[in-house]
Amino acid sequence: MEGALKKIPKFAVLQLSGCAGCEVSLLNASEWYDKYELVYMPLVVSTHHIPDDIEVLLISGGVRNDEDAYKLQRAVKLVDRVIAVGTCAISGGVTNLGDRDDVREIFLSQAKRAHLPQLLSKTHPVDAYVDIDLYLPGCPPTPELFMGALLDPQGFKAASIVCAECGRRKLNDMKPDHITGFQKGDLDPDICLVNQGFLCVGTSTRGGCRAPCTRAGHPCVGCRGPSNAFIEKESGVWMESIQRVFERMTNIPSEELNEALRSPQLSMFLFQFSDYAGGNRRIRSKDKVL
Repeated sequence: MEGALKKIPKFAVLQLSGCAGCEVSLLNASEWYDKYELVYMPLVVSTHHIPDDIEVLLISGGVRNDEDAYKLQRAVKLVDRVIAVGTCAISGGVTNLGDRDDVREIFLSQAKRAHLPQLLSKTHPVDAYVDIDLYLPGCPPTPELFMGALLDPQGFKAASIVCAECGRRKLNDMKPDHITGFQKGDLDPDICLVNQGFLCVGTSTRGGCRAPCTRAGHPCVGCRGPSNAFIEKESGVWMESIQRVFERMTNIPSEELNEALRSPQLSMFLFQFSDYAGGNRRIRSKDKVL
């Protein structure tokens, strides 16, 4: 019919156990406004049911309780394309804090919480329950990455590693003796953070974020997951690679480096790298990770 409105595809965002940071990042992007119709996202859309005529389902957050599992398995039956969004959906992320015994004990001690959904034994990534068409890692993914997943713009390609987008110069004659980071005072805006004593793992982390953290002077902690060189490889491989980078660029003792790489500072994100290799989980092909 002449003058009829052009039909645009509909998509939904299923929010499981997470922090809603990914949803905010999506809303910060605007290119999709006239190309997709958002019909379900509890953060902003007042509806309790996902419509059955959507084309794309974005999943944020991890599977932390039986209600998460139920909603997830029900929702994927309605769509042809499923995208796992952010660190929580892909590897547990922030919600993994709930796996700590002390946190669980405090939570479960509250009698008034008895009628909440039953907690599972641990936080599960969504692909433990359903098949995923595309993985969009990040905490959260940047608005540009959301557009890359939804619109597949011509010429869009994520960088291989964060270092390729950082722009800081690596120096052969500037080797710190210890991990000092912010303790050393002034930060040179042009020099690699590793050269300045920061524990930065951008050399092994997948690019595409435009390196907002390292450009601002904060070391990369690996929230985008492993670069293609480490997907489908065991944890020993990427850990050794990171160690070799620091051995080449610093004089930091190996004991100090090993302890720092396994510290809480990095464990939430860095050890998600091993999730991609399979083991107890399905292998995540690099062809399905943006």
